[in-house]
Amino acid sequence: MGKILIVGSDHAGFALKKELCEVARELGYEIEDVGTHSAESTDYPDYSHRVAGAVARGDGVGLLVCGTGVGMSMAANRHPGVRAATCGDSYSAAMARRHNDANVLCLGSRVVGSGLAVEILKAFLSSSFEGGRHERRVHKIELPDEG
Repeated sequence: MGKILIVGSDHAGFALKKELCEVARELGYEIEDVGTHSAESTDYPDYSHRVAGAVARGDGVGLLVCGTGVGMSMAANRHPGVRAATCGDSYSAAMARRHNDANVLCLGSRVVGSGLAVEILKAFLSSSFEGGRHERRVHKIELPDEG
């Protein structure tokens, strides 16, 4: 199985999602688009849960796009095993992968422009988890200390 990017957006992120899918294809990713498929008003959690569910099953990494990226991230992070990061710059996107083992990138179409969004996506997809000392910290995200 090749590299798979599971993508979703609401109406606010629809146009940017389409553009980013083309970029991901050029980077060798197979795209699984779970919607929305138009700019008609829709509810972002529906698409966030679809992407997060697929990522939690191990089907691939995820990309979510809404107006700010925040709502998508909040909904996605409700799924065990999903580490969704809203990023507004390429450094944060790369570090989210390297140090936090992020497996879903959330972008805000009303926050970042097209050119920056492309750079953020490229940074996210070209980075990988470093493990090591970060392994323990990522584990604590999933199982917080009750003390």
